[in-house]
Amino acid sequence: MSGANDPMPRLPGNDPTELQSFAVLLRRMNGEFNRVVQEFAHAQGLHLTDVLALIAILDADPAEGPMTPGRLRHQLNLTSGAVTACVDRLERAGHIQRVRALDDRRVVYLHYLEAGREVARDCFRPLARGTEAARGRFTGEELAVVARFLTEMNKELALLRR
Repeated sequence: MSGANDPMPRLPGNDPTELQSFAVLLRRMNGEFNRVVQEFAHAQGLHLTDVLALIAILDADPAEGPMTPGRLRHQLNLTSGAVTACVDRLERAGHIQRVRALDDRRVVYLHYLEAGREVARDCFRPLARGTEAARGRFTGEELAVVARFLTEMNKELALLRR
């Protein structure tokens, strides 16, 4: 029987590359990421949605420019009021700043403040170390395949967004 501390818990079936095994591994990884994010949210007095918003702001596509409340609303599938409340909490907590566009004062950009980044770095440093340790156990070619798989999974997940 597998325990929580086993390095490789049992997977359904015999083939670790079959769909069900992949699904189990992805759910387990997602659960662990969620646990880390929940701990950060709790430590900062934030909601889980607030942390998801911080991640969206941090990972905003540079080609699309800085994150806006409208894009954040769409990405997180929130109402306008929920985005406003979320952005207010993040701004009060010192994680982000609203900045009006110089050419159109109606446009608001959301910027992750350096102080907020430092808090996040401190909290997520163990995750970064663990990620680097795991990466170190793979060759560059293997990591390229993993990166390609994750990229394709993210594309498929984006297609599921309503």
